[in-house]
Amino acid sequence: MNYNEKISRKSFIKASAFALATPLFSKFDWDVKASSKIGLQLYTLRNEIAKDLEGTLKRVAEIGYKEVELYGYSDGKFFGKTPKEFKAILKGLGLDPVSGHYGAGVEKKDAKGTLSNDWQRAVDDAAEIGQKYVNCAYLTDAERKTIDSYKSYVDLFNKSGEVAKKAGLQFGYHNHDFEFKKLEGQIPYDIIAGQTDPNLVKLELDLYWIVKAGLDPVDLFKKYPGRFPLWHVKDMEKGGTQSFAEVGTGSINFAKIFEARKIAGLEHFFVEQDTAKRPPLEAIDISFKNVTKMKV
Repeated sequence: MNYNEKISRKSFIKASAFALATPLFSKFDWDVKASSKIGLQLYTLRNEIAKDLEGTLKRVAEIGYKEVELYGYSDGKFFGKTPKEFKAILKGLGLDPVSGHYGAGVEKKDAKGTLSNDWQRAVDDAAEIGQKYVNCAYLTDAERKTIDSYKSYVDLFNKSGEVAKKAGLQFGYHNHDFEFKKLEGQIPYDIIAGQTDPNLVKLELDLYWIVKAGLDPVDLFKKYPGRFPLWHVKDMEKGGTQSFAEVGTGSINFAKIFEARKIAGLEHFFVEQDTAKRPPLEAIDISFKNVTKMKV
């Protein structure tokens, strides 16, 4: 498929109206595969981790999560721990740090451990603890003011991907909803996905944010097949509030999306809930139990 092929926003919205209307468990008989490894993006537990890193990670493992995605790497450390120290903690709990999130560093140039500053060390440290993926997590408002800003990331992402590839890792980009809003007549996500090297830059699709943007994830998988080895499995409250919800309690039709996992190229997925109305550890427990009922 031509990676620069366009799919209209109109067709996205039309398709999503049908594909995302059905609640998660309404018409499907779920049966989890025994080999499935359910992951968690640890940002969900950022407040708990700040108070008690090891105790929080222990609870994550007790719930049943096997894989984690990290955030907050800075200046050679993970949550204040050296790579050696943090690797030992994870190993002791049976948690596999598959992936990690990093800043672009274009706005805050003095921050170390970003794509723009000390990236080689960040990649080396990720490899040391056993990560397979390193992802750009977010572009700040100041980093995405114009369409030319997005065009500049094609080169930055490709170069970041080259560094990662040499270390045996894969680079990727994690979306929100703003990348799908027209800017100067163009869809920024088409620049990121359509103009970067598919071998150097993969795409981590956040299912909540793409649905919030009014689009159908399956259409995106078809547009860029094989580019989505990582997903964020995150739900949206019913009733039109668009608030975050525990997976399986909201309005997103995960059945439809997971049916297209082969087209997407899915390898790992991470439960995430940016904010919760109940204690976050309780929320991720509910999500885990619901995901285990899914045919994933």
